[in-house]
Amino acid sequence: MYPTRILRMQPARPLMRSVPKEDQAAHTISQRIRTLKKIPPELIPLGIVLVVAVGAAGYSMARKITTDKQLRLTRSSKE
Repeated sequence: MYPTRILRMQPARPLMRSVPKEDQAAHTISQRIRTLKKIPPELIPLGIVLVVAVGAAGYSMARKITTDKQLRLTRSSKE
């Protein structure tokens, strides 16, 4: 290939893509609720199970930290 032909080549896609103005606009609460309606109904029970599982895990960890007397939360002194 000749050097001048290489310089004339254009990239396959532009480096800086312009984002439509709608994507940059702030979303209101009603717009966010509308996007929640796009979730398939089959995934709602899965979401509920995940929320309950994460909540139970958080509760279990917090309870373990606050009630377990043998759990060491700070360094022991070198004495």
